[in-house]
Amino acid sequence: MHMRLQMDRMESDDFYFYFLFFCDKGTRSQPYGMESNLPLLIECRARLFCSHREANVEFLSEMSVKNMNSGDGETSYANNSAFQKVVITKTWPALDETLKEMFIKTYEYEFSKCMKIADLGCSSGPNTLLVISHIIEQLSKQEHAPREIQVFLNDLPDNDFNNLFKLMSTNTNTNTKNNNIECYIYGAPGSFYGRLFPNNTLHFAYSSTSIHWLSQIPQGLEKNNKENIYIATTSPPHVFEAYSKQFERDFTTFLKLRGEEIRGGGRMVLGFLGRSVADPTSKDEFKPYTLLSETLSDMVSEGLVKEDDLHSFNIPIYGPSVQEIDAAVESEGSFNLDKMEFVFVPWVAKEDCNNYEKTDTSGKIVAKCVRAFLEPLLVVHFGSSINVDRVFDVYAEKVEDHLSVDESSSYFFHVISLTRKTKT
Repeated sequence: MHMRLQMDRMESDDFYFYFLFFCDKGTRSQPYGMESNLPLLIECRARLFCSHREANVEFLSEMSVKNMNSGDGETSYANNSAFQKVVITKTWPALDETLKEMFIKTYEYEFSKCMKIADLGCSSGPNTLLVISHIIEQLSKQEHAPREIQVFLNDLPDNDFNNLFKLMSTNTNTNTKNNNIECYIYGAPGSFYGRLFPNNTLHFAYSSTSIHWLSQIPQGLEKNNKENIYIATTSPPHVFEAYSKQFERDFTTFLKLRGEEIRGGGRMVLGFLGRSVADPTSKDEFKPYTLLSETLSDMVSEGLVKEDDLHSFNIPIYGPSVQEIDAAVESEGSFNLDKMEFVFVPWVAKEDCNNYEKTDTSGKIVAKCVRAFLEPLLVVHFGSSINVDRVFDVYAEKVEDHLSVDESSSYFFHVISLTRKTKT
């Protein structure tokens, strides 16, 4: 494997990092999360660029704490994202079919030149490489496969892009026998609730386990949700209304902006958390958050957490219903909703627990996963007064007790495929 590292330039407004590596044909290795039969990159150029958009300054300051646990340590997202990997694989059927359909009308694109793809909310672990590899594998099967593709890896600026590109540089897993696609990979820091790319740039966009993150905590909650940290069956009606309206605003904005960036006829596949019932108070489909609320309430009783801090803490996540998604897509108007499916994903990612200790209980596995994406929010809100290790030890016990009664507990996920309407 040949590597070349080059610093292009560093200025006050922009930082460019250019990384080029070539994988020698025949070289093989298999890092965590990658399958040995997946092709990777014959040639990969990675550029990390940050551009300051005045319109997004206020928004990004609100979003800055919503990064996952960085690095590759015991509590990092990179080492505790097996659940997200399972969700990603559940989107494969829709993703594969969508990519195949794109090549039925090849005249709409100049695929023979370069295809531009975005992974929105890519995060920083090996799952990102899994997505890229799978897309390349599917493209290589097409009769008129593109000779080159550009992949833009997008996440918030605080995402651990350093670890992501480091992981990419050490990944030499390659299967080039039937793959003549050159892949150029770029980091694109920024919120997907803001503009990321020029008009008509993208042919295809993909996102998994990201769209359910809201741009902010819904306004009007204040301390009205009491000990609940999300929508619960005991939450007042206006709490649900605040969450629902925030999702409607955010998802509409997301569709509008992607509609500007994706070419007419371009496609998008999204997988994100949802719920199976229209009334969220009729069924507790987000029990993991209810159990975390109970954990924090116990710590209030023990004097380890301030009650006011708990009552003012709400998670900026929303799982929409089928009706809400359909209404938002139709109202915004940029896309046709071609397919909307759903999958149930068990809390415990039993299909891929290789990265956990053999002694870890199911409760501990779930707790590690939840901690990897919620710890930063807890630390910022509760400050140094909270003992995070203690929180998730107790939480693991509560999850274990719940799973002993209902071991089939699962999340409900939407998988949707959309087509950008032809632009006039």
